[in-house]
Amino acid sequence: MTGPTNDLLITGMDVREYFRDSITSAVSRQNLEINTETILYVVNMLTTFIRSENLYEKTDDGYMIKALALIYAESLDADTATEKNRILQRLGDIALFIAGLFSYSLNRSLVDVDYYAALGGNAYANLADSTRHSYQCQTISMVFAELSEKFLSLVDVLAEFNDNCSQTSDSDIMRLYELWLKTGSQRAAKLLQKNGVQPVLITGRKQ
Repeated sequence: MTGPTNDLLITGMDVREYFRDSITSAVSRQNLEINTETILYVVNMLTTFIRSENLYEKTDDGYMIKALALIYAESLDADTATEKNRILQRLGDIALFIAGLFSYSLNRSLVDVDYYAALGGNAYANLADSTRHSYQCQTISMVFAELSEKFLSLVDVLAEFNDNCSQTSDSDIMRLYELWLKTGSQRAAKLLQKNGVQPVLITGRKQ
């Protein structure tokens, strides 16, 4: 048996470029105004989390993604501002990653995408505030601010990146509808329309 050929190998740079092209295309299709630095931040986050050891943590129950509430509690107990910022950044990144790539699953769980948006958006907002007064951190502060302000829009971007619209079942349509009701997601609305469902606003309420 021969070994793998070079043209079958995917390097870290290839993966990063794939993520960058995919995320940039999704942002363009959704007509979003997202700074290039923020797109690169999301790309780097995806590249980091494709390695399971960067996403999962060892706990008493085995390797798993630590609950956001526990990560938030750790940030409150941090000994230094640097450590607190590191924990808050992980909290925001995991919240965005899960909300974007597993939004359908969240609709069937005890907590939904709003919970992840609240914790993740707040974590990024705190990071933006804590770094805005440092000249060396002006760029990353603006990135954190945009991640907070456009958290749900970026969830849509990641969801589109993760979609396979050719395999949409009735249960998928229902989850899209529930997601649209909760968040007003434009991506969800467009996918509903593509599948023959026309969500409309009547007297200020989603119908």
